[in-house]
Amino acid sequence: MNKITVKNIDISITGISDDDYVSLTDMARLLNQEDPRYPIQNWMRLKSTIAFIGLWETLNNPNFNRVEFDAFKNEAGYNYFVMTPTKWVAKTNAIGFKTKSGKYGGGTFAHRDIALEFASWISPEVKLYIIKEFQRLKVQESEQLEWNGKRLLTKLNYLIHTDAVKEHLVPIELSNEQKGYIYANEADLLNVALFGKTAKEWRDENPDKDGNIRDYANTIELAILSNLEYLNSMFIPQKIDQKERLILLNKEANREKELFNRNNIKPIKRIEKK
Repeated sequence: MNKITVKNIDISITGISDDDYVSLTDMARLLNQEDPRYPIQNWMRLKSTIAFIGLWETLNNPNFNRVEFDAFKNEAGYNYFVMTPTKWVAKTNAIGFKTKSGKYGGGTFAHRDIALEFASWISPEVKLYIIKEFQRLKVQESEQLEWNGKRLLTKLNYLIHTDAVKEHLVPIELSNEQKGYIYANEADLLNVALFGKTAKEWRDENPDKDGNIRDYANTIELAILSNLEYLNSMFIPQKIDQKERLILLNKEANREKELFNRNNIKPIKRIEKK
């Protein structure tokens, strides 16, 4: 679950069926901090609201109960008319609203289209803030996908790298512990060539962080690392000494860094979970 902040209020966003649903409960706290249900109910009593959410369901929900919708549309706007998200979903088989139980992260969620309509009812200012924060969140998600793709590529190329190590550097008669040392040693060769430090040196410098040095690399570093893994897998069968391979790999890493920098390629870091 993601969050955006509007006027010092955290608003939750959750993915349901590959779509974004925004917490109306959180948004309603901008009007009533103690009981956010009331602003939602007041908004849903309006004839314009019923018409909007009914049209949204008609366009997006093949199982929408239009008979019940027509009845609500005729009653909306009268003083006696009361509507809640739970009632709307139960009577019309709507999919635009979802409810979640729980003290933390619970409440009423609505599809982003409906949530923006609710935000507009609160105030144009709130709607604009939400649109801007939503755009920022989407950019962030896109960057995270790019980082994940680069990280996956390094893991795939690492299989090629370890296969070369296994075939040319690991004698069969060694124990598993001794073999593990050779694999780790070759992995650290790449770490030193690119990052200037071993995995252990990084852990000693960052005792409060989970994962390893590669989990905190940016996309440019991951792209270079992937290339170095493949390049080293080519050097190993050529019987090139490890010290010489380190020099060659470091030169290649620096060349690629300069190339990315010259072309103004933006490095993207992994978004750390809080």
